[in-house]
Amino acid sequence: MTDKDNKVQPAPLQSATELPLPPGIGAGEAPRRPRLLVVDDQPVNVQALYQVFAADHQVLMATSGLQALAVCRDKLPDLVLLDVVMPGMDGYETCRQLKADPQTRDIPVIFVTSHTDVASEAQGLAAGAVDFISKPINPGIVRARVNTHVTLKHQSDYLRQLAFVDGLTGVANRRYFNERLVSETRRAERSSSTLSLVILDVDYFKNFNDHYGHQAGDDCLRRIAQALREGLQRPGDFVARYGGEEFVVLLPETELAGALRLCERLHQCIAALAVAHVTSLLPQHVVSLSMGVATALGGGPGDGVDLLALADSQLYAAKNAGRARALGALL
Repeated sequence: MTDKDNKVQPAPLQSATELPLPPGIGAGEAPRRPRLLVVDDQPVNVQALYQVFAADHQVLMATSGLQALAVCRDKLPDLVLLDVVMPGMDGYETCRQLKADPQTRDIPVIFVTSHTDVASEAQGLAAGAVDFISKPINPGIVRARVNTHVTLKHQSDYLRQLAFVDGLTGVANRRYFNERLVSETRRAERSSSTLSLVILDVDYFKNFNDHYGHQAGDDCLRRIAQALREGLQRPGDFVARYGGEEFVVLLPETELAGALRLCERLHQCIAALAVAHVTSLLPQHVVSLSMGVATALGGGPGDGVDLLALADSQLYAAKNAGRARALGALL
């Protein structure tokens, strides 16, 4: 299974990357620190904001509007500190494009600029910014405003997530999976990377419900969901309940062979539950899963519909081949 390293090495200010952390603070020690993107064509301005936030934030940077759009789509920062006057695309247009993209529209933008007139501030707010800070910056004021908007962003994210959680199993629901499939397909297409999708179905689950009752069936689904979640190996891997006794797993930057190896791991996780299933037509008489895997090279086409259809066809092939197994194919 391929697993692209998420740690970005220090680079000159001319490229969009994560700025190095101060001495004594390891990148892995606080993975949930707020992630800020500073956008300014002047390195001295980027460094000034970096000094304010580097101790307790992940600080990303971009020196143009186009770079800012790319970093936002790839890294999804918690907040953007955006200059107005830049060569090429200015801050106003950058902000408008961020707000027009469903993937980035919920990222708050604060303009940091030497333009202090009312008209400039009104234009920035009309473009979608949440705040307007004047240069030269006051570190205390910048920190307070950023913390306020990051807190509001996290609260909004939490409320949105509640709408995307399956009430029975606690994993993501089908609505959120559909959105995630589109975004991951487009991300893979932009980066020319592989994307794998797995559809998983509980074998003979109707028989299980008929024999043990629906309450036992619900408990079984909850245990399966938890086992699948614990079986995933990377933060970017994603599991959702697709409907009924079906689950789906998205595996960014994962080739077909790696996805099939993960399926074997998931089979072992479910087998370790040892949930009795006396009405299963399989000889083990424990709960098991059939899995269909599809892998797209370079992201595949469009919104992921073809990838989903191929995984579904592989699931049916796995069932026809005897169940309790995984079969896969390339798109």
